[in-house]
Amino acid sequence: MTATPWTRKHIISLEDFTIDEYDAVLTTASSFKSVLKSRTKKVPALQGQVVANMFFEPSTRTRSSFELAAKRLSADILNFAPGTSSLTKGETILDTAKTYWAMGANIMVIRHSNSGVPLNVAMEMDRLNSGVSIFNGGDGLHQHPSQALLDLFTICSLLDEKNPQLSLLKGKKVAIVGDILHSRVARSNINSLLAGGCEVHLAAPPTLLPSLFLETINSSQKKRLFVHWHLKPALENADFVMTLRLQKERMTDYLLPSLREYHQLFGITHERLQWCNPEVKVLHPGPVNRGVELSSELMDDGKYSLIGEQVTNGVAVRMALLYLIGN
Repeated sequence: MTATPWTRKHIISLEDFTIDEYDAVLTTASSFKSVLKSRTKKVPALQGQVVANMFFEPSTRTRSSFELAAKRLSADILNFAPGTSSLTKGETILDTAKTYWAMGANIMVIRHSNSGVPLNVAMEMDRLNSGVSIFNGGDGLHQHPSQALLDLFTICSLLDEKNPQLSLLKGKKVAIVGDILHSRVARSNINSLLAGGCEVHLAAPPTLLPSLFLETINSSQKKRLFVHWHLKPALENADFVMTLRLQKERMTDYLLPSLREYHQLFGITHERLQWCNPEVKVLHPGPVNRGVELSSELMDDGKYSLIGEQVTNGVAVRMALLYLIGN
């Protein structure tokens, strides 16, 4: 699938991803997207392997996408449900992971509301020489690598459908708008977009984008990362606009006067896209609060919206990621 040897055992963060690794994911995902368009839609790449989906917080898109990706690769699947698990009896997360290892799990996809949980499990699996690979399905306010990689694939495929490569991003302007403070998606996208040579412009109210936010980004390319507390300068001549969900469940303080006021100041509409590049495209990781981050009309407008394409590409990208760490 890819000419570059893959050596990464776990995928926890994009902070240390190399250009070759990004390109390996993009190339492999492109191959699997072709498979998904075929009549069979299934390959035996992970036949005999077991993928355990360990989701400790709610998810629709990510969990379903990983499950479908594993099935398309012919893997066996274990789905973890915290409400009916031994966690309710006092079992630790590490012991739960060891139980799945004992059952024969080869790959564990872990999503948790606390940052660092997937890394801790990966360290324990390595200490035990288990051979198990850990994939971070989203941890706290830290990282969400598969979402950023499917966003990257969506953009690069639009720029060159037959040969999506990281270098296609060089010189592009990408605006990320919304609840950046609480967004692991934003952090992962910042890593990948800066690695590709983009200018990344962040826009949000000061309560959702404090000036100290840049200090939390571990990147040598931060000179191409800009913070705006007003929408227009972030959108001006932007090639892509990524909107983020207002994560009310993570907001412990009174950070916004109202959703209506947020939409008036930072909501993306057809009118505001006039500030952007005429060929601008809009992305959103979902789920979307219609009429808040995006107007309903824009969300459903195929001329601008790539949201449906993101969901479709999510399966191909997660197939690629499972394949790469599973072989």
